[in-house]
Amino acid sequence: MSVAFTKEESAETASETVLPDRPVSPHPNLVTEAGLKALQSQFQQARQAYDAVSSIEDVDERRRQAASPLRDLRYFAERIRTAQVVPDPTSLAAVSFGSTVTFSRDDGRVQTYRIVGEDEADPKCGTISYVSPVARMLMGKAVGHIVSVGDQELEIVAIG
Repeated sequence: MSVAFTKEESAETASETVLPDRPVSPHPNLVTEAGLKALQSQFQQARQAYDAVSSIEDVDERRRQAASPLRDLRYFAERIRTAQVVPDPTSLAAVSFGSTVTFSRDDGRVQTYRIVGEDEADPKCGTISYVSPVARMLMGKAVGHIVSVGDQELEIVAIG
C-alpha cells in the first residue's frame, strides 16, 4: 500500500492543532468599561486572525494556523460572557476597584497604580489586578494608612 493512503500524518497534525485552553481565573471577572472594550477588541482581533487563516487551502496547515486564534476566541468569548463591569468609584475616601492609588514604599519610591480587572492589568502601564497582593492590601484603606506587603510597608499618599 502506498504511503499516500495512510492517515498517520493527519493524526499527528490533528494532535498539534488542538491547543489547551488558556487558563481562566477562579476570581469574579470584574472589569472597568475600558477593560470590557479591550476584551471585545481582542476578541475581534482573534476573529480576524481566524478568518485570515480560513482561506488556506491545505487542511492540515489551516488547522495548524487556526489553533491559536481559536483558543483566543474561546478565551475572550468566555471573559466577555462573564465580565462584570464595575463603574468608576464615586468616592475618593477609600481605595476601591477602579481607584488610582499613589503610595510610598520604605525605600522612598513613590508608585501610582490603578486597580483594575485581571485581563486589563499591566504594571508597566500603571495598572494592577484587584486580586494582586498589593491591591488586596490597599482595598478599603484611606490616605495615610500604612499596609504591610511582604517585608515592605506602603503608605497611601493619594487616591484618585
